Amino acid sequence: MAAVAVLLGTGAAWAHAGLPETSNVTLRKGHPEDYFVGATFGAVISRDSGRTWRWVCPDAMGYGGWRPESFVWRGTGELLAATGNALLSSKDGACSWSSHPAFKDTWVTGLAVHPSDDAVMYVATGRSTTATNGVFRSEDGGETWRPLALQRAGVLFSAVRVSTADPRTLYVSASDTQHMYLFRSDDAGETWEELPQTFPDLVRPFDFVVTATDPVEPHGVWARVSAQGATHILHSTDGGRTFTARTGAGIDDVFVNMDVSADGGTAWVSTYNSFFRSQEGGAFSKLELPTGNACVTRVGEVLYGCGSPWLHDWSLARSDDEGTTWQPLFSLEQIQGSHQCPVGTPVRELCPSRWPQVAETIGAPLYPDGVPDAGVPDAGVKPVEDAGTPADPKPKPSSGCAAAPAGTLLPLLLLPLLRRGRRREDPCP
Repeated sequence: MAAVAVLLGTGAAWAHAGLPETSNVTLRKGHPEDYFVGATFGAVISRDSGRTWRWVCPDAMGYGGWRPESFVWRGTGELLAATGNALLSSKDGACSWSSHPAFKDTWVTGLAVHPSDDAVMYVATGRSTTATNGVFRSEDGGETWRPLALQRAGVLFSAVRVSTADPRTLYVSASDTQHMYLFRSDDAGETWEELPQTFPDLVRPFDFVVTATDPVEPHGVWARVSAQGATHILHSTDGGRTFTARTGAGIDDVFVNMDVSADGGTAWVSTYNSFFRSQEGGAFSKLELPTGNACVTRVGEVLYGCGSPWLHDWSLARSDDEGTTWQPLFSLEQIQGSHQCPVGTPVRELCPSRWPQVAETIGAPLYPDGVPDAGVPDAGVKPVEDAGTPADPKPKPSSGCAAAPAGTLLPLLLLPLLRRGRRREDPCP
């Protein structure tokens, strides 16, 4: 039990390190009853406003060692995700997944959708400094893609953002072996302005990434950059020509994501272990919750946040007061088995047999109804032929349980013990 005490005492450092936890949340456009929550062990889906939650195993999604950092769920039902490698999509409610053949020879590092027309999307690519990478546009919900004028040999594009104030304004972050860039387009990607980023006040800055846009001002844009172990949150009001640091000496933690309020006055930043808020242009301050495994997504006036169930008994919560207080939506032990899909789909064929091991790890009931998952009758949904994901000689390590780094093996072995040793009340009665 001494080992358990040590692990509990250092729990905050576990976030995203191979433990089963949530990592992002997406609501289907126009359907607030539909939630898709990315996790370190696949994904969790709810189609009934959070009353029930079911698991989608990573094997069925086919992303291998590359975990999606965010998803797009169109109003028509299609799900898309940029994994850092393939562009994944599902047309049948997360039961079958395929990778788009247009990007089989490159890596899709960023995905963004038009704020009012979700048939219009953009992706950024960043295979290697020896390849030509660029930005691509789709006007049919991701079925077909055309390259835009921004194509560069030897440049890695890391993210793309569409201005929510004016969707014709696009921002793309990039780097090569010596420089960091922000590219801006004010005509939906037909022409671009190149804006090198230097940050002379920082020592050896790196990993510059555009993170959010201002909902009111088209030339308002947010980014982050790393330097000397700290994350610096940056804000620009002139379209990226100049940035102002909004975090002083920086945040001593790893950036996860950020979002901005509808009026642009409040910004939130999530890190592996903490949650920060800035109001009316002020400095970012750490909030009481979430502590551990934070992520943030704003939908309308509601803020959604990930949390670590090992620290505060919920994995996803909502806030109606800009993050001051949180109402739990679910925790991992409430997952009720694998996602129910028609016979013949990858989720139906692969996930049920893997569920018992996951259920034991997260403390969920093996079969809530007393019988093994039977799936749903075959509704004529056929598996989508996978175009294949490009081979990667040095793939990014998976954050999933099956490929946890060696340092997390002891915590994983003790998770069932920790679960049984803690009396937990249902956070969502």
